[in-house]
Amino acid sequence: MVSHTDSKPAIELIGLTKIFRDFWMRQRVVAVRELTLTVRHGEIFGLLGPNGSGKTTTIKMILGLLYPSRGRVWVYGKQPTDVQVKHRIGFLPEETYLYRFLNAYETLDYYGRIFKIARRERHRRIEMLLEMVGLAAGARRPIGEYSKGMARRIGLAQALINDPDLLILDEPTTGMDPIGSRQIKDLIVELGRRGKTIMLSSHLLADVEDVCHRVSILYGGKVRAEGDVRQLLARQEMTQIVAERLDEQTVRAVTGLIERMEHKKVLQVGNPSDKLESLFLRIVEQARAERVETAGVVAGGRIAEFLTAERPREGEGLIEQLMDESEREARLMPAGAASAQEPGRPQDDQPDAAVLEQLVSRGASNESEPKADGPARGAGVEPAGPAKPAEPADRSVIDDLVRRAADEEKSRDA
Repeated sequence: MVSHTDSKPAIELIGLTKIFRDFWMRQRVVAVRELTLTVRHGEIFGLLGPNGSGKTTTIKMILGLLYPSRGRVWVYGKQPTDVQVKHRIGFLPEETYLYRFLNAYETLDYYGRIFKIARRERHRRIEMLLEMVGLAAGARRPIGEYSKGMARRIGLAQALINDPDLLILDEPTTGMDPIGSRQIKDLIVELGRRGKTIMLSSHLLADVEDVCHRVSILYGGKVRAEGDVRQLLARQEMTQIVAERLDEQTVRAVTGLIERMEHKKVLQVGNPSDKLESLFLRIVEQARAERVETAGVVAGGRIAEFLTAERPREGEGLIEQLMDESEREARLMPAGAASAQEPGRPQDDQPDAAVLEQLVSRGASNESEPKADGPARGAGVEPAGPAKPAEPADRSVIDDLVRRAADEEKSRDA
């Protein structure tokens, strides 16, 4: 959740300019020109524009992946290169750059480790995210076998693994069918309602219209229009009247009255049209209600609880992480247990005392083997006599080390 101490905007760009130069430092492309905009806490902000308008370049500068040629970038009042700021950001790039040989569970576990999320909390989040994006059934499939729409779903899950305050989404619904697109839009709206700040960049204007509070339209790296979505879309020069179905005589009377009283021409009279997306979704929901079988992606589950819960007090996460590390160090994993364990799952291994005995007795067993200059084993030469039993291992060295450690501990306590 966003800290109440945050008094500055989530994102603030002032006179931002980015110039790409060639090898000889000659100006080649001006991607962003004197861009100034503000994204407030808890709002869903749309960044629009045709290809080459500077949207992705702007996002990369906000993330600290590119340095501006001129101007300033502030994220929660700090430079975007600040590590503490990066911990508060979740990013879904335009192309889903994921390791194709890892499955969905392993992928989320990998990103959770990058953010140093404690093991128990990490696996709890993974389960909830996979259910939320509708990939729980395909969690063990390699990412390389996913369709583009499924890859976008797992990409969104990895962007949420760290429970970010600021979520930056670059074309989040690309490659998705209308069902998946609707689910992602509903998820974005719900996350915004729960206090997340979201910047959305998309070519699909209908997506932005459905979810964004404010938008900024770029062209040539500059802002051409900015404001509230409803205000920008309102046609101030026209008036629309919506009523229940009227007969033809009433319609003629109303249009005649308008023309006589206002001296305005009635441009269109007809039945309101539904959106194709709404019709499509109604048909699909009806098929699901009839339990029609499908091999496609199932509907996503409810929003992950950790995305809306209060964060633990400072220090609690570190204590849990140290406890997990201590538990791992205290346990001894038998040889081959890692390969037998299902990938991505927490390992329920128990201490194996036989490993210590094996390490201690290994030296004795090596001494019982023939020397390199003696007769080779298996060469058809019979041993001169019965093999001598292995002598017991010399534990004096180990006992001496244990005794020294105990003495050092006593001296520290004293």
